[in-house]
Amino acid sequence: MNSRVRFRDLHTSEEHVRTLVYPASLKDSAEQLSVMAPLGAALLGMHVGKQINWQLPNGEEARIEVLELLYQPEAAGEYHR
Repeated sequence: MNSRVRFRDLHTSEEHVRTLVYPASLKDSAEQLSVMAPLGAALLGMHVGKQINWQLPNGEEARIEVLELLYQPEAAGEYHR
């Protein structure tokens, strides 16, 4: 958790930066993204350059591409329990 990722919505070309968090840690929806949200779950396990499609609750299809992993606690040697 607490990985920070930059990604692009391939339908709108908008870029976003979000920090993946557990639902109980969600404080700012403009900066954070719950791993239980459809997009948060979709981002788990993805790597830079990977694209994914998934169906939104309203039935529309979304597509994103991971552009950059800005921060990952484990890669920085920070392990939290």
